Amino acid sequence: MNEVPVQKRFNAWATGAARVALAAAVALGAAQAAHAKTSLLVYTALEDEAMKPYKDAFEKANPDIEIRWVRDSTGSVTAKLLAEKNNPRADVILGLAASSLTLLDLQGMLMPYAPKGFDQLTRKYSDANTPPHWVGMDVWGATICYNRVAAQAKNIPKPTSWEDLTKPVYKGAIVMPSPVSSGTGYLDVTAWLQTFGDDRGWKFMDALDKNVAQYVHSGSKPCTLAGTGEFPIGISFEFRGHELQAQGAPIDLVFPKEGLGWDMEGTAIMKTTRQPDAAKKLADFMASKDANEITARWWAIVAYPGVARKLAGIPDNYADLLVKNDFVWSAKNRQSILDTWQKRYGAKAQQ
Repeated sequence: MNEVPVQKRFNAWATGAARVALAAAVALGAAQAAHAKTSLLVYTALEDEAMKPYKDAFEKANPDIEIRWVRDSTGSVTAKLLAEKNNPRADVILGLAASSLTLLDLQGMLMPYAPKGFDQLTRKYSDANTPPHWVGMDVWGATICYNRVAAQAKNIPKPTSWEDLTKPVYKGAIVMPSPVSSGTGYLDVTAWLQTFGDDRGWKFMDALDKNVAQYVHSGSKPCTLAGTGEFPIGISFEFRGHELQAQGAPIDLVFPKEGLGWDMEGTAIMKTTRQPDAAKKLADFMASKDANEITARWWAIVAYPGVARKLAGIPDNYADLLVKNDFVWSAKNRQSILDTWQKRYGAKAQQ
């Protein structure tokens, strides 16, 4: 019997080994593909504290999907989305102001979608279209954070109204958010214009500006600065106020008697998403009772009935204090309002 040459036997062995390795690699690749997660790029203006609870709860319920956040203040997120209109990146928008979502919708950027369980939500807290183009999460409103210790040291009284803040005693004692970058700042400005009227509203802001030390980038920062005592008064919103109170900051929350500007945080799917099925699952989750229970940790009014709870420092009649608010008007007039504000007061804005 003739023996197979050593070289031929080696070549045959090598070929077989290569085939086995290739088959193993293909099988491994298929297994990895089967377990690969769908990635959702989510643009948000949520407070930092809220991002992890939503992400953890959603990804636990949907282990095949992961959220990748892009976070900034409301004005900055809105500007980024508009700038990317012709080359959009985001799949989902979460925790952005309804006034901004309305603006994006007017640009034709949002996908109509009624999430599962939508009929369980309070209808007035979402877009009026059927199906809705965005779905509300919560209401947030204007609040004055007043540091008792810092104010008393300078003999600065607690204000009870917006008009109080124009008095000379408050000169240099106030910080507020810029409406250019902050949704809270924008809801303040639009509320004053809608409540007082255009002429009186700008005259009020002229008088207020004389007492404002600085306009800052975010809606949270004025209350944070008041909490530390750097400034006695910060025009902010209730989330940051009651969080700081819970941490022991010597601040009172003031809800001015003329009424409170307000907006809603909402969820929307980008019409151009490359992951529509996963995006719809996130929208479904955000409309669920579980997600609303997370939201209710920080907000006095949420979209799911019966979930909201009493929050320290927030009055029982909070909903009655909210001024009449036209989101479509706010969206359509956004640029002209911001241009006017920037021209009048932008010199004091934080860069």
